[in-house]
Amino acid sequence: MTKHIGVLTAGGDSPGLNAAIRGVGKAAEGYYGMEVIGFRDGFRGLVENRTIRLSGDSLSGILTLGGTILGTSRDKPHKMMVGGKVHDMTDAIIENYHSNHLDALVCLGGGGTQKNALRLAQQGLNIITLPKTIDNDVAMTDFTFGFDTAMNIATDAIDRLHSTAHSHHRIIVVEIMGHRTGWLTLGSGIAGGADVILIPEIPYDVKSVSEAIRNRVRKGKGFSIVAVAEGAVSQAHAAAKQQAMGLRESAMDKVEKQKAKDELAALHALEGEHTIHLAHELEELTGLEARVSILGHLQRGGTPSAADRVLATRLGSACADYIAQDIYGVMVACRAGRTEAVPLEQVAGQRKEVPLDHPWIKAARRVGTNLGD
Repeated sequence: MTKHIGVLTAGGDSPGLNAAIRGVGKAAEGYYGMEVIGFRDGFRGLVENRTIRLSGDSLSGILTLGGTILGTSRDKPHKMMVGGKVHDMTDAIIENYHSNHLDALVCLGGGGTQKNALRLAQQGLNIITLPKTIDNDVAMTDFTFGFDTAMNIATDAIDRLHSTAHSHHRIIVVEIMGHRTGWLTLGSGIAGGADVILIPEIPYDVKSVSEAIRNRVRKGKGFSIVAVAEGAVSQAHAAAKQQAMGLRESAMDKVEKQKAKDELAALHALEGEHTIHLAHELEELTGLEARVSILGHLQRGGTPSAADRVLATRLGSACADYIAQDIYGVMVACRAGRTEAVPLEQVAGQRKEVPLDHPWIKAARRVGTNLGD
């Protein structure tokens, strides 16, 4: 009996999504004789039953394209805005899954998608996921597709910023994506030869950073490149958050709990401008002019790298293999150079942070990079 599978992309866009869609579709249709449809705009498209047939023609020529031909959204099945109100649309998803006679649903996404996929699997649907994110923070996989391309883009930006920093004897503070983990900033910072790398896993002391920059000046190097992750925070800020979280957990009444929540909200708001604030502090402490460059969504765009195309194709084709074997409730991971089916229970709700003893951190320290601590 011919199997029918659905595919959707959810969360932020990422280079390599089309390569993964192609990998799933071509292997499922061409090798196993399955029929494949795609749902537009993530879980919302599944709720609204907006489909596209993923066959030979629609899968042709998309390997090198950035973005996703299916479109994406950050909608959650159990908390979806419909008609101006938040609704649990899980029942609609289950109904459309069955109305399309699906044998499996493939969800391509990051950490949030893994959690949403697990919820659907717990409702009895045959779910399988692929790990996508430029942050490389999905648990239980060595790499996510999209990461390599974004790291190349950030590295290229740092390379280009070197010349202007050198010409004007400036500090260039370049903000790189990564709210909760520092994989992207650490990798591109090392590859681009950043003098300072600041990541969320290592709260920084601005005095340590400024002293590292002054040391460069004393050695005749009148410029510095500071690569900073979106989610990097100072030691003082991290301590304040820790204290506020502790107060929230230990609060004995609603007034105290609300006060702690308000303090946490204020601290989170400050994080949105921390890169600008850091640049001002470094100017004051070093006497050098500082300029900020925020890469933003530039890191998500463009043609996927060769490495991401290969990874996405490998994971996509392996996904078709697992569907053929009726293996569901898993994420197709890349581990030790091989593909592996990891139970969603081990992935959902987890985050892969940079270990403080990771070889990249050790290498950065060995070559004299300041990590802010």
